[in-house]
Amino acid sequence: MAAGHDEAKGNGFVGWLPVLLSAGIFAFFLQFLPQIAAGDTLRVEWAWAPSLGVALSFLVDGLSLTFALLISGIGTFVLLYSNSYLAGHPQYGRFALYLFSFMLSMLGLVLSDNLIGLFVFWELTTLTSYLLIGFDNESPKARRSALQALLLTGAGGLAMLAGLILLGAVGGSFEISQLVPQAEAIKGSGLYVPILILILAGTFTKSAQVPFHFWLPNAMAAPTPVSAFLHSATMVKAGVYLMARLHPVLSGTELWFWTLTIFGAVTAVFTSVLSLRQDDLKQALAYSTLMALGTLTMLLAPSSGYAITAFATFLVVHSLYKAALFLVVGCVDHGTGTRDADLLGGLARFMPFTAFTAALAGLSMAGLPPFIGYIGKELIYANTITAGDAATFVTVMALAANALMFAVAGVVALRPFWGKRGDTPLEPHEAPWPMLAGPMVLALLGLAFGLMPLLAEVNFTTPTVAAILGDAEKAKHLHLWAGVNTELMLSLATFAIGGLLLALYRPVRRFLEAADAATPSFDNGWDNILDALYRAAKWQTGILQSGNLQRYLFTIFATFVVAVGGTLLLKDAVNLGVALDDMNSPRHWPELVLIVAAALVTASSRSRMLAVAALGVQGIAVALIFISFGAPDVAITQLLVETLVVVLVAVAMLSLPFLDERGKNDRRPKDMVLAVLCGVVVSAVLIGVLQGPLDLRLTDFFETTAAPEAFGRNIVNVILVDFRAIDTFGEIAVIVVAALSAYALLRTTDSSRDRDEEEEELS
Repeated sequence: MAAGHDEAKGNGFVGWLPVLLSAGIFAFFLQFLPQIAAGDTLRVEWAWAPSLGVALSFLVDGLSLTFALLISGIGTFVLLYSNSYLAGHPQYGRFALYLFSFMLSMLGLVLSDNLIGLFVFWELTTLTSYLLIGFDNESPKARRSALQALLLTGAGGLAMLAGLILLGAVGGSFEISQLVPQAEAIKGSGLYVPILILILAGTFTKSAQVPFHFWLPNAMAAPTPVSAFLHSATMVKAGVYLMARLHPVLSGTELWFWTLTIFGAVTAVFTSVLSLRQDDLKQALAYSTLMALGTLTMLLAPSSGYAITAFATFLVVHSLYKAALFLVVGCVDHGTGTRDADLLGGLARFMPFTAFTAALAGLSMAGLPPFIGYIGKELIYANTITAGDAATFVTVMALAANALMFAVAGVVALRPFWGKRGDTPLEPHEAPWPMLAGPMVLALLGLAFGLMPLLAEVNFTTPTVAAILGDAEKAKHLHLWAGVNTELMLSLATFAIGGLLLALYRPVRRFLEAADAATPSFDNGWDNILDALYRAAKWQTGILQSGNLQRYLFTIFATFVVAVGGTLLLKDAVNLGVALDDMNSPRHWPELVLIVAAALVTASSRSRMLAVAALGVQGIAVALIFISFGAPDVAITQLLVETLVVVLVAVAMLSLPFLDERGKNDRRPKDMVLAVLCGVVVSAVLIGVLQGPLDLRLTDFFETTAAPEAFGRNIVNVILVDFRAIDTFGEIAVIVVAALSAYALLRTTDSSRDRDEEEEELS
């Protein structure tokens, strides 16, 4: 329960508006259900960046519509719940804006048919989830958790962007629907492996697969409604959604199959163990979410009808019971003042509606009939025993994860409400109806879909399978009773093992806590990584940001020499022999001698004034070259600029304090070497450019349009004044600002010096 607000005050219009908007969005998508269930798809597109092949396109099919209904439907209940849970909160408007923006971002993500558009919405979910997790910005824990989620999922998102760009380049389009026919060509490409690795890096971090799982439980620092929304149907399933959406394009290889199978199975079992050792109900549910994400990832590894039907069913199963249970935990926290499993018990007689809702959702989570959770579990086992070479491995891992989830369901949904009453900080009381309505409806839907599986099959699972596999006939039927078979035997084993773990809950938890204390912490490892990055950044900053202008310039030019010069050497891009042949004419030798002499004087002179004058001589020599090529206007400009630079710099230097001659132990030898290397590299670049064919389209354009359109025959002036007018004005503005800044600094120096002289006279 958020502290520091008045429940009786309410949130007024700000509280109800997002509820009504999200309900309207749900109703909008609900109207497409019959059409999509019949096998149709809808697609709309708007031009965004057509020159880059990027469009703002949206696709409504079985997969995207299922996600859209879950997001908007659960979002409506979460916003309704939040309006009561955070009633009177002074920052509720900000919270509702973040939550509604997050919902819109997720809708854009699951509906987008363009890879670049999808990535934009992907990053919007990252940003809005950061704001939601860190909503209590006065809490150091919330700030740390929000930053951790942002950095980890953001880094994965950047890797994924590279993979999506490569995928679009190989497939010839950024439209996902157009990539599906190119699936075999993509998988046969030499870039398939890096594409898959980069995309899975983004999906695994977003969906918190081991070893990236630790950020998700830490996100529990967010208010309970946020946790319910993030963990049930939205952010954490974004990675799972993308794997499902790209399944037709990237699946069918050994690398895809074993990567998703191993990561998914390990995540499901490992995080189930971590879930069972939690004493905070919210944390236990958070780790159980990781189990579900691992299971969904494992189910996407093969391309069989059983696997994808199990995926589609368990997607709905988990969304319903997880949102309901998170909201129930919020009701328990609201009514008792605690979420500690050791302090809770006997709440059913004080909170009967909450207990009823928790029981329905918990039984579905445990996979007991007649709930949809039982059907989902049966389909998972049907997939595992038909998994070919991996059948034994995935069956054992699925059995272990499901048994552990059975025990966790008992801890979260049953133990707090039955048995001996616990010692709670507050006298237990029922939550208000806006907090109970959402979880009760979601829990009842889990029961309804179990009793009427055809309803879920026709509207959700079959259209989802059709969207992923391209064939609705591959979808399997949902049965509450499929007879005595291997799946039933595995379910009975699940109930037996899970019941034993629940009966031995306290000793099992003590054992797991002791084992956890002896193992390395992923969360502490994250802190160590950040500390190492901080130390590296501090070391780098000490070198590169020393405050010494000479070092800055040296670093910039040295980087230029290494990067550009190294590239020229590796690519062998310059034919120096041809360039030397072109230098046989002595026409420009006088200017060359003058430039070299002036450069030597500049580098060797101890007098800064003489060095500035020598630089002016270099500029005059360049002006002579312009004259020899028939460009007197450019030469005059060059002469004026050089004269002004020498005069202004000389005046400025005379006004600067402590201006002495350069000492003997200066940097000139090192700077001279770097200057020569820069000159060589620049010359090589120019020679390489001149040796290739020149693109004269711009030259021809300005020659033909300067007089008739700009009414000027001096092409250089026309370009500066007419064609580049705004750019030229901007450059002039920059120069003026720089001049004013320099003038202000010089005046400040003069004033300081005058004050010092006055103080000396007075003393």
